[in-house]
Order: sequence, then structure tokens, then C-alpha cells
Amino acid sequence: MTFDPLVPDTGHDVHALYRDLRASCPVVHSGRYRGFWALFRYGDVVRVLTESQRFITSVQNVVPKVAFTGRRPPLHLDPPEHTIYRRVLNPLLRAGRIDALEGRVRAHAVEHLRPLIARGHCDLGTEFAGGYPILAFAEFLNVDRRVIDQVRDIGGIYVESLRDFNDDAVRAASLDLYEVARELIADRMANPLDPADDPTSALLVARHEGQPLPPDMVLGMIRQVLVVGIIAPTVVIGSMVVHLATDRALQDELRATPALIPDAVEELLRLYSPYRGFARTATEPVTLSGTTIPAGEPIAMVFTSANRDETVFDCPDEFRLGRAERHIAFGLGPHQCPGIPFARMELRVALEELLDRTSGFELAGPVDMTRWPEYGATSVPVRISARAANTFTDACDSEDCAR
Repeated sequence: MTFDPLVPDTGHDVHALYRDLRASCPVVHSGRYRGFWALFRYGDVVRVLTESQRFITSVQNVVPKVAFTGRRPPLHLDPPEHTIYRRVLNPLLRAGRIDALEGRVRAHAVEHLRPLIARGHCDLGTEFAGGYPILAFAEFLNVDRRVIDQVRDIGGIYVESLRDFNDDAVRAASLDLYEVARELIADRMANPLDPADDPTSALLVARHEGQPLPPDMVLGMIRQVLVVGIIAPTVVIGSMVVHLATDRALQDELRATPALIPDAVEELLRLYSPYRGFARTATEPVTLSGTTIPAGEPIAMVFTSANRDETVFDCPDEFRLGRAERHIAFGLGPHQCPGIPFARMELRVALEELLDRTSGFELAGPVDMTRWPEYGATSVPVRISARAANTFTDACDSEDCAR
């Protein structure tokens, strides 16, 4: 059996395909993207994620391959080399800093939602999910709108070129992002910020064995960070909106009991895991679910399938609050997403504001889906009704919250 990742996604049809593959051909080869293997079962994906000496990222970490313009820590490096850069980044994602950012992130959600809700109809995919995460991530990076607008425009070209398998366009867009990273580094060298609160400043002052980090690695890491926090939240929020727009009872439950929203975010991440193209390369022949994969060939981990594996999750296509099973939307092992605390806050705030400011919303047209290597909704037209009173964000309607 072969697998074609370029077959268009149409709503839940892709999950029917993945269910069949988990049952009949859980490790399958595809001739697309110069050839790769794809894993669809939870157990196989977890094994690859956690056996970091056998399955490495330094050869190829995404299908299709995109690393044409230099190594970008930490994802492009294997332990222990990658750990040097994770140690710099991890403190910037501590709970105290995320808490301090929440008010400004919430203000961006309010800024985007208020005119859309007042209009009564909008595209929550392009008009909310397409903008709010970009400004939220700008707060994490301490960059102004000019910089983040550059990243948005170039990043959009980069992602579309990746989906179209246009290597030349991917390379050109990546080089443009490197130039943005150079300008940011030059600005921080001239005007340093507190390294406890600024990723670029933290990398510039970091030391390993008494020496500064190599300049090309600092540049590569800033280039990586510029886009990594933008792509996934956009499609995840779109998918969350689609689910809620088709489940009015769940909308009402979460409005009535907002304390359930963090748990709802986790279940929606499981159901609509945005990544299916993250990859590893085996250093030796390996057998997974009865299929032997030769050394040196790229292996895509289809999180979107693994998180609906019926051998792990009871009734996996159903939304259930309070599941005990652990989803892997953020990965596992040494390369688990370092931005989990920020992402959870960002998604929670998005749902809190959307639900608190509306009395209801429903789909008003066809939903557009992204293409491999991500999974999720990009265009979500809705009819939307405003709610008279807000619980979460009265304070965020003031100038103080927006600053």
C-alpha cells in the first residue's frame, strides 16, 4: 500500500483514512517528497520521539525537507548539542513570565474579536486565527509590529512554498527570514534587553564552557523561533472554532463553566493535532509494527493520526473532557515543544474571549483546510452573536491592558 500526503483534506475524511491505515498499514512508504515513511500508530510515534539516539533530527526533521539554508537550533541538532540551546530558551517559558504576558496577549485577542463580533459575521480562521497568534507571539519575542508584519508576510510565503514543494521559493523565503533575524540581533546588540525576558538577548549573553554561543547558531535559532510559534496556533484555533461551531451544547457548557476551558483545550489539541510532517531519520534499520525501515530514510510522525489511536484512546473521535490518556500534540522526548506553557495560555485565552464575548456562533459556509505537513482549518466563516456582558475581559477593554 502507498500513501499520498497531497490528497486534499476534507473535514473528517482524513481521519477515516488514518483509521484504515492504523488498522491495515500503520507504517507506509510514500513516493512523494523524494520518498519517506509515515507512522500512524501512537506507540510507533512515541517510540521514535523518545529513542533519540536511534532516531535523529540532524539529517531531516520535516517532510518535506526544508533545511536548505543552515542549521537552526534546537530542532536541527541532536542531544547533547541541542540541549545547550534548550537551556537558554526554557527559562523564558517559565510560569511567571507566561503569567506576565497573559494580559497583553488577551488584549490582542480582544482587539481582533471585538469588530468581528460587532459585524455579526466573519471568518474566524483568516480574520482571528490568522492574526491574533502572530501578535501574541510578538509579545514573547519583544518585537514591534513592523518586525512581526515582516515575519507574517515572509512566513506566509514560506509555508505556502513548503506545502507546494517549491524548494527554490522555500529557500528564498528562508533567506529573507534570516535577514529579519540578523536585523533583530543587531538591534539587541545595540539596545540589549533583560535576558531573563528576551530570547534574543538571552542567546547573546549565554555561555557554554565559558564561551559565547557560535554566532551562526544564534542566528539560526532566532530564525527558527521567528516562525515556529505562529504556524501551529493558526490552524489549531481554526479547528477549535470549527468544532465548537458544530457543537452548540459544548459552547454553552464552556460558557457556563469556563473553568473547563483548559481541559477542553487539551482535548481539542488531541482531536486536531496540527502536525503530521515532523520527521526523524533512523541511524540503523528499525522494525516498527512489523515493517522494517532502512537506515537513513526520513520517517514522518503523523501526530494527527496517533492522537486518535483507538488502542490508546477510548472512542477516539469523540470529544471527552477529563481523559486520562496523554496526547502527544506537543511531542515527547528531548525535542518536545519548549513553548507548551505559552501555547496553552494563548489557546485558552482565545477560547475564553471568543466564548465570553459571544452568545453563540455557527458555520456560515464551507471550511477550508490546510495541506500537509500541517493539519487544520484555515478559513472558518461563521455567523456570530454578541453577548451582553463579559466575565473575563472587562479590564481588558481599558488602555492599561493594551499596553
